[in-house]
Amino acid sequence: QLQASGGGLVQAGGSLRLSCTASGGPFSSAALGWFRQAPGKEREFVAAIRWSDGSTYLADSLKGRFTISRDNAKNTVYLQMNSLKPEDTAVYYCAAESDYSGSYFLQFSEPYDYWGQGTLVTVSS
Repeated sequence: QLQASGGGLVQAGGSLRLSCTASGGPFSSAALGWFRQAPGKEREFVAAIRWSDGSTYLADSLKGRFTISRDNAKNTVYLQMNSLKPEDTAVYYCAAESDYSGSYFLQFSEPYDYWGQGTLVTVSS
């Protein structure tokens, strides 16, 4: 089971760090991803990390502001979000992929088998 946390209300230009923790034991997944869905919009890929070697993947539009990292000891994946903008307002979901499908496919929802409940990020202008 995945538990996402760390969302909240922040002013534009501020920062938040989201966490995704697996309960019930260490991550056995091949990759962990973050997606977001803004009101009235499709869910979109944010970032992903390959658990085995820590390779990271970010949506091009978010590079330079967002980073993804992991802490194996804490069984947790983080999404550090800096210089937040009102358009970053969304519910952020973490998801786990059991079998690695390849870096290209990490940007799509389909390969992910498990999803957390989402955490709301609101960026005020």
